[in-house]
Amino acid sequence: MSKKVLVVDDDPDVVTFNVTIVEELGYTPLVAKNGEEGLKIVKEEKPDLVILDVLMPRQSGVRLYRELKTDESLGQIPVIMLSAIAEKTFLRSQKALTEFGEDKIPEPEIYLEKPIEPEELGKIIKDTLG
Repeated sequence: MSKKVLVVDDDPDVVTFNVTIVEELGYTPLVAKNGEEGLKIVKEEKPDLVILDVLMPRQSGVRLYRELKTDESLGQIPVIMLSAIAEKTFLRSQKALTEFGEDKIPEPEIYLEKPIEPEELGKIIKDTLG
């Protein structure tokens, strides 16, 4: 059975880009348009990897990342943050949430800024999944 990769992004072009790379690598893509859908799919499907955008409607990637990393049953799933938002801005948002009384969470293992070359993303996905 091939490994499952969940792509969480509200931009159809980015989803197509990511899904194409995942399929070319021989993995099974799963897709969610926002963090709310993403969390539901993560709980049902237990993907081997999540590729997550930061800014989305309904539930942001910031919030979904927090939920994944603070849930004992989901925290071990690797996450690749892939966003047009600078990493420094994302880390500031995490720090702000922590200051409002939420648990501190680890920084993302991998944070990539859009646009990214398909070969680079493919290599990172392969390296992450082993």
